[in-house]
Amino acid sequence: MNSIKKSVSQVKHRNNNFETILDSIADGVFTIDLDFNITYFNSAAQKITGVPGDQALGQKCFDVFRANICQTICALGETMKTGKQRINLPIDILNSEGYTVPASVSTSVLKDKDGKIIGGVEIFRDLSAMETLRKEISNQYRFEDIISKNYEIQGIFDILPDIASSGSTVLIEGPSGAGKELFARAIHNVSGKKGEFVAVSCAALPDTLLESELFGYKKGAFSEAKKDKPGRFARAKDGTIFLDEIGDISSALQVKLLRVLQEREYEPLGATVTAKTNARIIAATNKTLSELVARGSFREDLFYRLNVVKIELPPLSRRREDIPLLIKNFIQKFNALKDREITGISENALGTLMQYNFPGNIRELENIIEYAFVLCRGEMIRTRHLSREILNGMKKRSDTDAKTPSSHLDAAEKEAIIEALQRHNANRGKTAAFLGINKSTLWRKMKKYKIE
Repeated sequence: MNSIKKSVSQVKHRNNNFETILDSIADGVFTIDLDFNITYFNSAAQKITGVPGDQALGQKCFDVFRANICQTICALGETMKTGKQRINLPIDILNSEGYTVPASVSTSVLKDKDGKIIGGVEIFRDLSAMETLRKEISNQYRFEDIISKNYEIQGIFDILPDIASSGSTVLIEGPSGAGKELFARAIHNVSGKKGEFVAVSCAALPDTLLESELFGYKKGAFSEAKKDKPGRFARAKDGTIFLDEIGDISSALQVKLLRVLQEREYEPLGATVTAKTNARIIAATNKTLSELVARGSFREDLFYRLNVVKIELPPLSRRREDIPLLIKNFIQKFNALKDREITGISENALGTLMQYNFPGNIRELENIIEYAFVLCRGEMIRTRHLSREILNGMKKRSDTDAKTPSSHLDAAEKEAIIEALQRHNANRGKTAAFLGINKSTLWRKMKKYKIE
């Protein structure tokens, strides 16, 4: 009898020590039985949820731990059903005061000494402080819907509010898919203009149709004109009109557009009087207009009217440090659009994309991630989820690079690291955070590239 009492006392002592340890950690921990009743609720769990332990014990976990996934995909329930752990799943918790707490959860099963499942355990971490820091860091790299840590783009961010408030005509030059319309929208949004942002793709329409789209027409102007139709300039009243691929318009339309810029007026097709416009004009092209002027295919006077404020956007291949940032943003976007829970991209897949040339720039990267979402059935985008064209292209490139002392990726990565170190006065901690890598990873790469 004494030996039994001693054993019971030892078990209670071990349990008390176990609970003391769990109560001392910062992560919330609770356990449930097979009926989803809470059997343990540590101090951190009480603090994060705002629910006292004595109120939580015996209650259904979804009545106490009110996460956004409880009524749809119960992570702990799936773990108890399949035996598969979930690690660092991002969620939101609604605490007792009605505030949303960003968190991550990990789940596992509880087994008895015979290996039989008797319940589950969930560990969750309050990410409020990390989320605040993430937003602060994100804001450093964001202007409206544009995301970049590249020094060229950051330089444009610095002057964009001044450009927006100036009201001047803007010319944006850059390769296709580099985000010219995003910059135009950002200028419009920050300018405070009350009217619409109206975009027109000049390359997508034949010349006669483009003219009617821009300036509108009057009833009877041509056989199909049964009634008056206002053009895009009329729609952009008190707002902004964005003329994309301006370098593709004909000489005849260049003359008419020049008049709009000079006189702020135009004539709808079939009209006998002119119409006024106060729309701000932002033009964009994937060509170099000065070269078109030199070749005689673009009017010099129109070029100077458009080239009041010029923004030159670099291709994605010149801003490779933005690739991880953009991938993360696209993953968040497609998770929301497609109701998925993909958490990230593997190191190998990211390495492949860091080496890719991206002839289609940011638009192509977005398409690559959307394609990966179609193939990916797990939580992580991997190399096998990338398109065959990319993988075949990278294989050919690696065969070529094997014959040279260093690959294009190495050169680009080394350059990005040196620029980041210079920007942060050789502070490795700040440099690693800026590049989105660990300090140890930065140190290894510095040794690899012999960066002092």
